[in-house]
Amino acid sequence: MKRFLASILLLCAIGYSWAYEVPETSEDYVPLITYVTPVKQKVERTKLTRPLIDREINKNLFVLKGEHMAGLTVSYGSVSSEDSNIGLLLDQLKLSGQMFTVKPHYGFFYRDNNAVGVRLGYSYLSGALDSAGLNLGDAADISLSLGNVGYTSRGFSAAVYHRSYMPIDKKGRFGLFAEWELGGKMTRSKSGDASGDSVSAVADNYRVSLNFAPGVAVYIFPNVCASLSFGLGGLQYNHIRQMDGQGNFTGKRDFSKLQFGLNLAEINIGVNVHLWSKKQDK
Repeated sequence: MKRFLASILLLCAIGYSWAYEVPETSEDYVPLITYVTPVKQKVERTKLTRPLIDREINKNLFVLKGEHMAGLTVSYGSVSSEDSNIGLLLDQLKLSGQMFTVKPHYGFFYRDNNAVGVRLGYSYLSGALDSAGLNLGDAADISLSLGNVGYTSRGFSAAVYHRSYMPIDKKGRFGLFAEWELGGKMTRSKSGDASGDSVSAVADNYRVSLNFAPGVAVYIFPNVCASLSFGLGGLQYNHIRQMDGQGNFTGKRDFSKLQFGLNLAEINIGVNVHLWSKKQDK
């Protein structure tokens, strides 16, 4: 009986070892339980943005990036009592005046249709009142007469500017521009007799201003562009010193103002010469 039980136990041990024998190669080994490693998925969040509207302002080229230009702006005006309706209010009015301004400038186009530059300027203004009489009638009993009064003014200025062009036609020959100018100006004015022999008062005006001037431009030659600009005013600060005819200080004044409107004294006709044109090479 003992031998029979030992034989059965031996057979069971041999069968257990056969059932759980580990294969010699990895290809024959198939695991009963597999471990799955979780994979992290990256979720990209997209921003909801409004679609940009291309107005195609810079589609046409007026001036290319890298060009240089040198120009000259000149303005001239005159006034006379013969061309004015003020003569209907004043008797024996003889008034005349003239104004002249010249401004050379240089600019560099740092990008297409946009330029920065410097500008110098000189201005001259003169006027003379030979005679004028005011008579409001016998009822008012007021009469006034003036004569032999003269006024002269000379000024020097320096400024930096930024100009942006917007071409109108596809060939880039005709366009509009907008210009901002930041600069300073020193003006000396004298008043006295019309001949200029005697001076009764002198005034020095120091001005710092930020001005806006739009205009139109057209190529009259491949490298020559004519322009017409209109001064619309801006922000300015003034410091004025007043003296008498002998140069003695009599007073001073400081004021600032913000004013926008068409200034007839700032209507300028100019000519710009492009030192070389990249538009032709393109």
